[in-house]
Amino acid sequence: MIALFYTIISLLLVSSVSLVGLFTLTWTKSRIHEFLYAFVALAAGTMMGTAFLHLLPEAAENTDSRELFMGVLFSFVLFFIVEKFLHWRHCHEENCKTHTFGYMNLIGDGFHNFLDGIIIAVAYATSIEVGVAATVAVLIHEIPQEIGDFGVLLKAGFSVQRALFLNFVTALTAVAGGLVGYFLTEHSMNFVTLLTPFAAGSFLYIAATDLLPQLENERVVRKSVYSLLIFLLGIGITYLLQVVFHAEAH
Repeated sequence: MIALFYTIISLLLVSSVSLVGLFTLTWTKSRIHEFLYAFVALAAGTMMGTAFLHLLPEAAENTDSRELFMGVLFSFVLFFIVEKFLHWRHCHEENCKTHTFGYMNLIGDGFHNFLDGIIIAVAYATSIEVGVAATVAVLIHEIPQEIGDFGVLLKAGFSVQRALFLNFVTALTAVAGGLVGYFLTEHSMNFVTLLTPFAAGSFLYIAATDLLPQLENERVVRKSVYSLLIFLLGIGITYLLQVVFHAEAH
């Protein structure tokens, strides 16, 4: 029951990030770009760190190595299919102006958040440490994601109030995913064994194909070093969580 409590609290916190777009309304484009750039680098680091330092080591303790790698590969391929054929990738470009695309974005975002909920629930079913690390990674990733989604809805013709409301409602699908994930893991620990590699694969896919490529195009040396340091900071945060929890355990 404690895992359910932590899962719900974490997902409500993650869902509240959907309102962050409101604070960017008075920002200049350059300030928004710098803010997003920093959080994309930080999100990439925390997702990589969570996958390699928390999820995969936990999965390795309960899963045959071949099954573990197959699970991660299956997750990677599945996320690729979802992104390519169900239009999961959110558009942050200037040509996203149609009202229809706004609704498509909401549907894709809802599905994305639902999976985030399952992943966080599975992480907490594994251990509190892994759950907290997964929550931090998702939370940081959601900040630039939700700012982008808010901008897309405004460009699609939604009012500020309607964009905020729909973005928040869509974010709450993470809670539904968390409940599904929790009851699956309560029904059988086999689901934890199966879904932990899936969670690791999803983090690796998002970091490697969505976040890091956004940093590769930077040609200014100062900004490249800046993004590298923030990326390493993200990994450092997940390592610090591991150290803290292990110290408490002993």
